Amino acid sequence: MSLFDTLSRAQLEAMRDAGDEIQECYRVLGKAGANVVGEVIKGAETFYEWDHYPDGDVYDDETHAQYYYHAHRADTGEHGHFHTFIRRDGVPSGIHAAANDSDTEWPTGEDVICHLIAISMDKRGFPTHLFTTNRWVTGENWYRAEDVIAMLDRFLIDHTFPSWATNRWISAMLILFQPQICQLVRERDEAVVRWHPKDNKTHTFEDRDLEITSIASISVNQQFKQVKKALKRA
Repeated sequence: MSLFDTLSRAQLEAMRDAGDEIQECYRVLGKAGANVVGEVIKGAETFYEWDHYPDGDVYDDETHAQYYYHAHRADTGEHGHFHTFIRRDGVPSGIHAAANDSDTEWPTGEDVICHLIAISMDKRGFPTHLFTTNRWVTGENWYRAEDVIAMLDRFLIDHTFPSWATNRWISAMLILFQPQICQLVRERDEAVVRWHPKDNKTHTFEDRDLEITSIASISVNQQFKQVKKALKRA
């Protein structure tokens, strides 16, 4: 039995619709010779590593979803990656971040934020991998895997800045690949539990030797095909 055969028909239909949305975004962008990455970095005279694009990030004040694009992993062959988040007011009631028992300050008040997943992009503007990170990478608050998973359906960027097509695309990506994202977030927690800092003094969440906590290669076309096959069997 494949991963897709374990999903409900309702989830498969949502994933299929997300796949249609992604393909539509590619279609309209392609007609203008554009891509989802180019849409968020356009207007920048120079693309600098570590800088967030667009400036100030992208935030939906109704859903409290947020994302930005940046680059700092050129050695892996990627162009850059998107980081996706839910901010404090989008966190479901009853869900709380882990207690901070390190010496590093974490976000508080309105700045509380949960990282969902990162999406690696190639130079053509297409996704190649999904990955999770240790807490220090994004400066987030730490939520356990099942709580992160409970927030995935809340990620939606429902406005036009900086690009309606890119916002639709990234929102749909978290639906089409939700099964893999759930698995990666659980693997993230397992990686953190297994990790032991070399000096036995650095807190695991702040250990620079642990950056990527789980990663998987992806293909929109292959995922879309598998979803449609599973729907025929459902």
